Amino acid sequence: MPAAGLNTFLHEQLTGLKVQGLYKAERHIATPQAAAITVNGRAVVNFCANNYLGLSNHPEIVAAAEDGLKTWGYGLSSVRFICGTQSIHKAAEAQLARFFGKADAILYIACFDANGGLFEPLLGETDAVLSDALNHASIIDGVRLCKAKRLRYAHNDMADLRAKLVEAKDCRFKMIFTDSVFSMDGDLARLADICELADEFDAVVGIDDCHATGHLGATGRGAAEEAGCLDRIDIITGTLGKTLGGGAGGFTVASAEVVDWLRNRSRPYLFSNSVPPSLIAAGMKALDLAETATDLRATLKANAARLRAGLEGAGFTVKPGPTPILPVMLGDATVAAKMSERLLAAGVYVVGFSFPVVPQGQARIRIQVSAAHTVEQIDHAIAAFKTAGRELGVVG
Repeated sequence: MPAAGLNTFLHEQLTGLKVQGLYKAERHIATPQAAAITVNGRAVVNFCANNYLGLSNHPEIVAAAEDGLKTWGYGLSSVRFICGTQSIHKAAEAQLARFFGKADAILYIACFDANGGLFEPLLGETDAVLSDALNHASIIDGVRLCKAKRLRYAHNDMADLRAKLVEAKDCRFKMIFTDSVFSMDGDLARLADICELADEFDAVVGIDDCHATGHLGATGRGAAEEAGCLDRIDIITGTLGKTLGGGAGGFTVASAEVVDWLRNRSRPYLFSNSVPPSLIAAGMKALDLAETATDLRATLKANAARLRAGLEGAGFTVKPGPTPILPVMLGDATVAAKMSERLLAAGVYVVGFSFPVVPQGQARIRIQVSAAHTVEQIDHAIAAFKTAGRELGVVG
């Protein structure tokens, strides 16, 4: 068989991953997503979902999805520009545009597609895109698809960004694009400083706000609201699949001209089915809930602060940052894998991350805190980390 050689090669590579402790085995969840779930038959506290406000499986969101299913049907069997646009899609786009204070919005199946379909239509050979070194894979892949000059600046390094802007000074259009929250590190992009540089060099500013929308900012409008510069960001991509209900669906909000051009030229939009209406209905309800979730945002901050204090007090190295993403740095990939297994056995569900998801030698366990976590669950996690850390020689 022609594929025999390929299969043999892949089998050897997969065996190598398992020997190195780098193999990514999926665990099976037997319950709805929540702060407490059942994984591989074991009741555990869940610290690895993007369920920041605890809205996944929220009864009002589930009810909205059910109503959307009954009212608008299951799916469109088409792309948007042919016969896949319903009134609910337009209503959701208008709501997203209002939420972020932009002229228009465009929906995608996922934010990976929003990022993948953003750069190629807007930027050509005479343009430049300036991208943070730690940007998400979807941004990296999207940038690769365009013909613009690609300049990567050191993570959150404004001096390096300035140098790259100088290098791109003769380009027609310059776009600075960054994650607003870096999902593996939990830190924020220096958005106010980026906007200052953009003004100086006449550059467009775009952000991926997936890990910020809903829980950062006084009204949940994300990292740019938190930084006080929402009106200075030109393009925002985001998702309905994290804080906003945890389902699926991505979006881009921007000027009317940018969005209209994406509708005509963005390949993931033009060649992918419409987002199912039930997901849109759920996302709209989640956006309503997030906008007024002041108490949940306060609880989330308190939970993250309590967990961080407990882990650092026990001797763990936790990357600094103001978000509910707490990376516990372990360095060695095998240690990270073993620790996640011991924590699972202790009733704490976390995942170890290693190369190529993070740089070599920077393996970690990423904890994601939710407003739905109780104080008892957080204290249980701290105790479990202490025990596993001592057993593996990570802490004394």
